[in-house]
Amino acid sequence: MGKLRAEKSPALIEEAGATSITDWNTVARSLGPLRVAPEQLGQFPTAHGSDSEPWDLFLQLAALDELTALQKLSELTGLEILPEPRLGESASRFYESVPNAFARSHSVAGIDSDGHVMTVVTSQPMIPSVFTLLEDMLDMPIKLVLGPRAAVASVINRGYEQRGDLVTEIVEEIPLDESALAAAAGSVAAGNDLLAMARQTPVIRLVNMILFEALRRRASDIHVHPQENRLVIRFRIDGMLFDAFTPPQSLAPAISSRLKVMTELDIANRHSPQDGQTTVRIGAKKVDIRLSVIPTIYGERVVLRLLDQAQTQLSLDAVGMSSKMQTRLMDTVENPNGMLLVTGPTGSGKTTTLYAALGRIDRASRNVMTIEDPVEYRLDGISQMQVNPKRNVTFATGLRALLRQDPDVILIGEIRDQETAQLAIQASLTGHLVLGTLHTNDAPSAIPRLIDIGVEPYLITSSLLGVLAQRLMRRRCDVCNGVGTGEAGKQCDNCFGTGYRGRVAVYEIMQMNDELRKMTAENCDAVTLYEIAVEHGFEPMRVDAMEKVQQGLTDESEVFRVLH
Repeated sequence: MGKLRAEKSPALIEEAGATSITDWNTVARSLGPLRVAPEQLGQFPTAHGSDSEPWDLFLQLAALDELTALQKLSELTGLEILPEPRLGESASRFYESVPNAFARSHSVAGIDSDGHVMTVVTSQPMIPSVFTLLEDMLDMPIKLVLGPRAAVASVINRGYEQRGDLVTEIVEEIPLDESALAAAAGSVAAGNDLLAMARQTPVIRLVNMILFEALRRRASDIHVHPQENRLVIRFRIDGMLFDAFTPPQSLAPAISSRLKVMTELDIANRHSPQDGQTTVRIGAKKVDIRLSVIPTIYGERVVLRLLDQAQTQLSLDAVGMSSKMQTRLMDTVENPNGMLLVTGPTGSGKTTTLYAALGRIDRASRNVMTIEDPVEYRLDGISQMQVNPKRNVTFATGLRALLRQDPDVILIGEIRDQETAQLAIQASLTGHLVLGTLHTNDAPSAIPRLIDIGVEPYLITSSLLGVLAQRLMRRRCDVCNGVGTGEAGKQCDNCFGTGYRGRVAVYEIMQMNDELRKMTAENCDAVTLYEIAVEHGFEPMRVDAMEKVQQGLTDESEVFRVLH
């Protein structure tokens, strides 16, 4: 431990992890800001995991979340903490000298080197012998810094990826025998922690690697696409599909079997569509996964929808709505009754916008209830119902039940049939504020769409307050300014060379007025309604899009791609 570089000696870490100490009061005092009771420390030596993962056990006994504990440990020892450590090129020696399995099992990653000292980030700081072994492997002293478990695992992935193709490395360990593949795919229970890869079979490690890489790159969907001569793993990032991995085609059944095990589907059924869901853990973070499997002529095609709630920013500012548009929207939402519709294609952020608007509603004095398929976000102070057709919980039946719960505000995940539309309008006419989504290309088209579903025009004129339409455009990367390359022409780490990171929404909002109501009652078409709306101040979506181009949030090629 003498070689470790830190402002204070990390001997306290070793002391807390030792099993021969009997004076736990002394140890508790030495831990200072960590504030762990002596009786809790007394349980440490005999508890399961005290040798292999003492820091995780320490967090459990102390009832501390990881980041808080690391901050307190940093304060105690003087070791620097990096919430998001970055991998430097100078750390390549670490990944050439330290075995992959060792780095993963002990959660250590090299991030920088000056040629004399290697900077190593760890999320398991209580096993000093590991750091001594590292110094022997590297043949140089190390400087220790602290980092969260998921962040360290991400650096490990990237380090070994740069040294060679990590997927290929895992694939080489996978048995080719079909029965062995099936056993490997199902050998660990569903919902496991993706970070515990070192102790798992190669098939599970491969699937976990794909999931972990998708989350690292902020993918919203993963496509497992078997083709005639190859298997392609694709990620949808910021609305666009990218090829990520191409494992051997022979592994397609093993990958789909493993994903079925995780989502508790029938592995033996390879001839009919199936849907499932699960939650996986990455350290302290939980990610919801919804899986769809369909049979194709080349094997099962699997699509996973990933929902990382920690990454979702539910505010109108975060989704890119201008203050002018927010004023118009909230003027509509603050009505005590009536109906507001949000329209756009699938995946255009309609639900996110509605929840951001709900966040502005006073939920202490108003009863806010939702019915959705599926429930994507969880908000405090709101009662949310999940559609479940197998148990006869449809939008229509669920909405009827909600109306008996004395609601003030109702959010309907999707208005897709006559019964749901009529119930929504009746609710808005009987003193409720109803928010719903609809699939149309622009705001004026919502009115003909409701009439097409089967709603009488006079009901629409009585209930509809306004329609908000939206699309999502890729946000220009603020690190490389949309170029895709960084220093010395190398790929930008922030956007992975695409020139875009994240998305920004563009909107148009049509507020109902007497002239529009008159045209609706006369059953006018969408073109006429559009012209009338423009005459009364309606600004098409392209206006908002070009304002965001001028602000540098996106570019004209994105506007053309999305709105042409």
